[in-house]
Amino acid sequence: MTPARLGLLLGAPPAPQGSWEREALVVSAAALGAARGRPAGDVAEEIARELRGSEGVAEVRVRPNAFLEIVLGVPGEIAREIVTAGSPGTPRVPLSGLPDFPRTWENPGFVVRFAHARASAVLRWARDLGVPWEGFRPEALDDPCDRAVLRALAELPSRTAGRDPAWEAYAERLALVYHDAHEHAPAVPMGGRPPGEVHTARIWLARAVQVVLVDLYGELPSRL
Repeated sequence: MTPARLGLLLGAPPAPQGSWEREALVVSAAALGAARGRPAGDVAEEIARELRGSEGVAEVRVRPNAFLEIVLGVPGEIAREIVTAGSPGTPRVPLSGLPDFPRTWENPGFVVRFAHARASAVLRWARDLGVPWEGFRPEALDDPCDRAVLRALAELPSRTAGRDPAWEAYAERLALVYHDAHEHAPAVPMGGRPPGEVHTARIWLARAVQVVLVDLYGELPSRL
């Protein structure tokens, strides 16, 4: 289950909340729109019962205000969804708004370009080191750094449906959490160790980040 798939069930995609370090939480106000004169809390409980039987939903809670808290069972499925289907509805943002220089962390243009270059490098290194693309297991993306990237990717459906998506700020934040993951949760084996399932999962995550940044900005450098 992913926020995009939940959006098809609920009528609007839920928005992620929290850090996702412990649970992949998304929140929906679907019951408020579906109440139509009925008590919103009752409608929320009905929706919650239906969702609890859905594959990939770990838990559903109803807040006092009738908002639904939905915990995704395998948030790594978001990476698979983006790699296989892209990020539909994401508009093209002019790359001219992102200056290339200065190449410092204070420059969002550098932060975004470098994130794409790093994701591209990961895919090259993975091929050279024999990290298999096949056998992706999304549950392997359970490191806090991996989950932070998934948390950012999970915003895409609700941002696309929102009135003020602020794509430039979003791209910079996605890039920053990917830099953290690149540095602290390596996607390729180190020290001559053989590749494992976590490395396969992380190259899928790198590809998902690459897909989103290209969908937003078009052509981006694969090397800096």
